[in-house]
Amino acid sequence: MSRFSSSSIVYHSKITAGDTAFVAKRLLKSTGKAAWITGTTFLLLIVPLIIEMDRDQQLTELDLQQASLLGGGPN
Repeated sequence: MSRFSSSSIVYHSKITAGDTAFVAKRLLKSTGKAAWITGTTFLLLIVPLIIEMDRDQQLTELDLQQASLLGGGPN
């Protein structure tokens, strides 16, 4: 049994497993950073743009509604 645990296959397998775990940890950390950057950028830049576009659409609809009530029809 001790011959098996000290064989070169077991040694290389342990090294490979350690390297794989290291790479996976680094990849997960990088992915988390990218997700954080993407999320905060979306919140700071895209959400206000969407809100402003919605507000503009509501004002346009209100203008059309007022024009139709006053009998002028859409411009």
